[in-house]
Amino acid sequence: MTDHDITTAPAPRDNLFGICAALGEDFGFNPMWLRMAFAVALLFDLEKVLVTYAALGVLVLVSRLLFPNRTVAIEAPAAHVVPEIDMPEYREAA
Repeated sequence: MTDHDITTAPAPRDNLFGICAALGEDFGFNPMWLRMAFAVALLFDLEKVLVTYAALGVLVLVSRLLFPNRTVAIEAPAAHVVPEIDMPEYREAA
């Protein structure tokens, strides 16, 4: 019998600086496409890819510092409030 490893999704910080993930989040695409484009481009010109990656990293850093992602607190619905009813007969029994 063989043991099967349960694969889990990688942690949000389980990548190289999170630049591709941040760009994918900002522009609404899967960051794997950008990672594959960088991998293919690495075959042709290492220096340009590294400079482009660094420039995108600076761009992401500046955009996150200038425009932080503020999460809006969602208010929980108010609990059902039962109004107090003045019942003298129950007050005397207690």
